[in-house]
Amino acid sequence: MKRPIFLFNLLLILGLIVSACAVPVTAPAAAPGEQPAPAAQKVTIRLATWAGVDESAELQVLLDQINSEQDRFEIVHEPAPADYYTKIQTALAGGTSADLFWLSQEWIAGMAAQGALLDITDFLASDTTHPAANLDDYFPDILKTAQYQGRIYGLPWIAQPVVLYFNRALFDAAGVDYPTADWTWDDFVAAAAALTKDLDGDGKNDQWGFTMNGWPPPQMFVWQAGGEVITADLSASPIDTPEAITGFQFYADLIYDDVHTPPEAVIQEQGFGEMFKAGKIAMFMGGAADDLDRVPGLDVGVVRVPAGPAGRPTFAWTASTVIAAQTKNPELAYEALARLTEKIHGWKIVAPRKSLANVEALVAAEPRKEKNAAAIVEAIPDMRAFNIIPRHQEWDTIFWGDFMDPLFHDQGTAAELAPKIRPLLEELLP
Repeated sequence: MKRPIFLFNLLLILGLIVSACAVPVTAPAAAPGEQPAPAAQKVTIRLATWAGVDESAELQVLLDQINSEQDRFEIVHEPAPADYYTKIQTALAGGTSADLFWLSQEWIAGMAAQGALLDITDFLASDTTHPAANLDDYFPDILKTAQYQGRIYGLPWIAQPVVLYFNRALFDAAGVDYPTADWTWDDFVAAAAALTKDLDGDGKNDQWGFTMNGWPPPQMFVWQAGGEVITADLSASPIDTPEAITGFQFYADLIYDDVHTPPEAVIQEQGFGEMFKAGKIAMFMGGAADDLDRVPGLDVGVVRVPAGPAGRPTFAWTASTVIAAQTKNPELAYEALARLTEKIHGWKIVAPRKSLANVEALVAAEPRKEKNAAAIVEAIPDMRAFNIIPRHQEWDTIFWGDFMDPLFHDQGTAAELAPKIRPLLEELLP
């Protein structure tokens, strides 16, 4: 089974953190007969991200704006779309880290505990200039992903709630009513079964109602059942409670069953999201910023995820920009961080701030989402992030390798597996 995209390898041991050198930008040479201009003393602030070609081009527009608005620093982008976290850890260990870099939510606590990240709590407390520094404006559950032991180590720049995308044409052909914001698990399961079909009469299904392969996160269904996988105080991993087992088993009963979802081999052969884009999947749970609702030839709607027995909390993929503790220019790095975060909040959806949680701000940031902006905004109050521990990569390895993978492959029920795995997970808690 392919692991979900938000899971990563174990943290490498970070080496001695040393200061990185900043590169000054000098003023142009004076024309003949003129006095030389003084050096501009504009400091290079390096920014590392996982951005690909298109995303890098969009980001560069923002960086050009920031660089032209002040004369103290120049942000230079260093994209690394392949092997990103390996490169980040190697650079930190070797003392050659970029000043700023992106981290998804699973990594911040661990790197903060290692001393690799700059504590920006005091910078934020004294900052009355930048809107992105107003912590009261952030959704608390999203802001917590940038915190460790009550201190702040980065600024979140995205909070992407999972929503339900659906192909209207497939619903129409099957005579099934479109999903609504009031759907429950029962409504969802019934529709998924009705939309799974053998279209060519060869005895094999070639259209399915839904798809899952570890994404969407099983944790989301545990929350909807009233359970938890890591408690808010990080003291327990109660995956064996009745509520958690209900959520895990709901997931296990759907995955790869060929009644509601495609078999694992079919997903591996045809691609996960690609099957939805090819019109072979009727419903897909994806992030609010995904391009699934602008596929040429598909009429795709968006609605909140269905509700479980305890409600409809939805996972929000979250990332932050952080500052390397080894930066030579912490004050300028913080200034660059604050300015950059403000710009990204006007670019990425959903911005993790309450003042920007509206249709107008979302459409301004991403005009291509206009037709489904209202549904995305409706999902924002339900979004939540993982509770993160410093050894989260190790926790994930056990959670997926020893619990989820056997559960998905009929090697035990949730009730049978969870009590055996819980002690292993709790050994890793702080």
